[in-house]
Amino acid sequence: MFESAEIGHAIDKDTYDAEVPALREALLEAQFELQQQGRFPVIVLINGIEGAGKGETVKLLNEWMDPRLIEVRTFDQQSDEELARPPAWRYWRLLPAKGRMGIFFGNWYSQMLQGRVHGRFKDPGLDQAIGGAERLEKMLCDEGALIFKFWFHLSKKQMKNRLKALRDDPLHSWRISPLDWQQSETYDRFVRFGERVLRRTSRDYAPWYVIEGVDAHYRSLTVGKILLEGLHAALSRPKVNPDRVSAAPLPPSIDQLSLLGSLDMSQRLDKADYEEQLITEQARLSGLMRDKRMRKHALVAVFEGNDAAGKGGAIRRVAAALDPRQYRIVPIAAPTEEERAQPYLWRFWRHIPARGKFTVFDRSWYGRVLVERVEGFCAKADWMRAYGEINDFEEQLSDARVIVVKFWLAIDKQTQLERFQEREEIPFKRFKITEDDWRNREKWDDYRAAVGDMVDRTSTEVSAWTLVEANDKRWARVKVLRTINQALEAAFVRSDKQDKKK
Repeated sequence: MFESAEIGHAIDKDTYDAEVPALREALLEAQFELQQQGRFPVIVLINGIEGAGKGETVKLLNEWMDPRLIEVRTFDQQSDEELARPPAWRYWRLLPAKGRMGIFFGNWYSQMLQGRVHGRFKDPGLDQAIGGAERLEKMLCDEGALIFKFWFHLSKKQMKNRLKALRDDPLHSWRISPLDWQQSETYDRFVRFGERVLRRTSRDYAPWYVIEGVDAHYRSLTVGKILLEGLHAALSRPKVNPDRVSAAPLPPSIDQLSLLGSLDMSQRLDKADYEEQLITEQARLSGLMRDKRMRKHALVAVFEGNDAAGKGGAIRRVAAALDPRQYRIVPIAAPTEEERAQPYLWRFWRHIPARGKFTVFDRSWYGRVLVERVEGFCAKADWMRAYGEINDFEEQLSDARVIVVKFWLAIDKQTQLERFQEREEIPFKRFKITEDDWRNREKWDDYRAAVGDMVDRTSTEVSAWTLVEANDKRWARVKVLRTINQALEAAFVRSDKQDKKK
């Protein structure tokens, strides 16, 4: 794959000077059209050999185009904030919005290659990282992103000649970094693993472009022309009608009766038992959150359920056990303009807590396979694809020692009606009832089917659903607290065993 990049193409200065003005004008026009359409973001991944012109080329692109619409990010050094969260968090939170371009140095490919070259993990670890990169890029492209991946290449001889020339030049020797010398010693391993990564991850939706790095004029014009061609193709594509996007039908799911229909909705607690069990579980949660082992974990609780099922009351009883500095409650409503300009999961990734912290999601990423599915707010292909994307998201959280606890609070149709009527009659509860609640009630069976598919397809070993019989609010609140406590204790036991093996 890299052999062709060692030929050493060159462009003379006169040709370069003649071509740049037209290319620059065309790039600017495409960039402004990208902003005006606001249909998709552009993500440019910069990788390759040190000294092959990565930084110089990106600097030139910023001169040729409008730098106000370009976000250049580097991920070489992880901050304490990033180290305390899942690895992908640092990339997700800095994705460019629709209509903008993001250029990523030190991206996920840099991290996996450096890790393998320096022996921080073996081939299975590299294969796992490659699979993660493929899933991320496929999801971003499915959401509309345009991805360019550039590998800037030098042969071993070319790299050594460059280092020697810079070392002997007093005016430019400062341009040699410790990373340059380090890579000169690991060149063969870096290129071997790099070729493996490129072959595995060059896809039609996110191909790799290998750029010869010897001649500055050649590499600059080549990168500029590739960007221009890709932008023109994407901008000229007609907007896809989501209703025409084909999607394979879902396979038969588990019988709905074995999920929601099997719940014993008569479960109840009298007031005395409730108060005793509530304070016991709250004290237990308070102690677990202060346990020193919590410093190695983060906790996420997802609350979904029927309208008027008591999610808010259950969340308040959980929060009452804790210091407000330990947790954060994130209410999820209709997406904002900022959120609509990003991939669907972006607004949830940005709220993932650091180790030692607890985030409660009042509604969550499951909105795509519930309300968006039932109400037709997204295409069928989008919500069907979401099951796999959600499972991958939660697996990444679990791998990073984020404990994910998911609740569906279930009530029967008659109980919901009684609570709706109560809310309309009591003045301080009227804010809780809306026309949407009544309209959603008319689609009870549709929501029930969506919940069945959701639980069937996203209740996994690393992140199982807990179905809560919520006709009795007291029972539901205690069950929620007890489930969170059990999840924390189980995670602490697992981490103790893992630490002993090390």
